[in-house]
Amino acid sequence: MVTFLAGGTGTPKLLAGADDVFSPAATTVVANTGDDIELGGHLVCPDLDTVLFLDGEVLDRETWWGIADDTAETHTELTRLADAAGLDGGPRYLPDDAQTAGRDIARWRRFSGVAEFMHIGDRDRAVHVTRTSLLDEGRSLTAVTRTLADAFGLERTLLPMSDDPVASIIHTPSGPMHFQEWWVGRNGEPPVEDVEFRGAERASATDAVLTALDDTVVIGPSNPVTSLGPMLAIDDIQRALHETTVVAVSPFIEDTVFSGPAADLMAGVGLEPSTAGVAEAYPFADSFVLDEADSTPLDVPVVRTDTTLNDAADAERVNRAVETALSEVA
Repeated sequence: MVTFLAGGTGTPKLLAGADDVFSPAATTVVANTGDDIELGGHLVCPDLDTVLFLDGEVLDRETWWGIADDTAETHTELTRLADAAGLDGGPRYLPDDAQTAGRDIARWRRFSGVAEFMHIGDRDRAVHVTRTSLLDEGRSLTAVTRTLADAFGLERTLLPMSDDPVASIIHTPSGPMHFQEWWVGRNGEPPVEDVEFRGAERASATDAVLTALDDTVVIGPSNPVTSLGPMLAIDDIQRALHETTVVAVSPFIEDTVFSGPAADLMAGVGLEPSTAGVAEAYPFADSFVLDEADSTPLDVPVVRTDTTLNDAADAERVNRAVETALSEVA
């Protein structure tokens, strides 16, 4: 049994070639929910959905977001209607008092659907409507995720990191903003001064997550701040990782990041934007998989390979390196 911690696109790209190395039936994926937002009344869970669509064989592999060949008529009409009505586009937060009203899981990240600032496809939107409706019927996010996973025919077990709200808030010279506003709405601007995982001090992992963390854990090449940081900010997840075997794949080659905003975010929270900084962020890691061009010295065993993840063959190669790393520290 093995558990992958997933956020962003790094770990899903690794999972895309994992089946011949780690049996899906014996694999659990715990996904970050700090990136989730409520948009136009619907809860959008990007990191859960990337795994859901990947394993459901409908993921858009060009963007690693949304459903391949999805239409976007509702999204387009929302933009047209806002323009016609003279309404400003997003990101448009709901009023402060609404941020802590309604369903708890969406606290501190409620956005208006007027001219929605995230591109949501029509089939993709059906998932969000179904998820939100089941939540409103009284089910937990874990139970709803299980229902959606069954609908998409997943073999792997997919779990949200918590049933409690944790929101990734980026602090900038222009004030605090949710990660999705900063990354999607503002293209990673302005500069990062700090990152807050609002609600993490009151959040807890579910029993299902803690059971999964009893198994060997793999952290793929995801952003250590906003993809893994919300999980690590939850005390019982942090404790569990110190008590189990963990192998991590660096998203860097020394100080060069493969993709995404990891370097800016790490620098913003005082971590060196490099493999060395990733190792500092993961003090519980028993071993690392690094790129063969990465000579960073670490105090734990290292397995090196080409860590490029452009296709399933690349992903299988990196998973084989993870398997080797696990065998060295088991």
